[in-house]
Amino acid sequence: QVQLVESGGGLVQAGGSLRLSCAGSGRTLSSYRMGWFRQAPGKEREFVAAISWTISNTNYADSVKGRFAISRDNAKNTVYLQMNSLKPEDTALYYCAASAGNTLRLADVVAWGQGTQVTVSS
Repeated sequence: QVQLVESGGGLVQAGGSLRLSCAGSGRTLSSYRMGWFRQAPGKEREFVAAISWTISNTNYADSVKGRFAISRDNAKNTVYLQMNSLKPEDTALYYCAASAGNTLRLADVVAWGQGTQVTVSS
């Protein structure tokens, strides 16, 4: 089974940028569709971005399109989330996730990272 560890979260002012990393172990991440979810206090965990083997096969939540970019480096067994033009509403605990299927719906996730906190001040 794959294990996932996120890093790169922190406190940033509105308009700033952060880059999250998700390092995998136990299995190569190329075996999975990878992505990111986020959850703010009192709210449901929501989809942010996903990527699969083919670089063109990416998708994003409407709320982050044009601002966030997901990428993967299979040689390093790592997935990234570049977050630009951050807004206070982006504040949440961000989770790396893996799915063995062709989709990355919440119910499809078979492995979660521990979460990394992103806080955006106004």
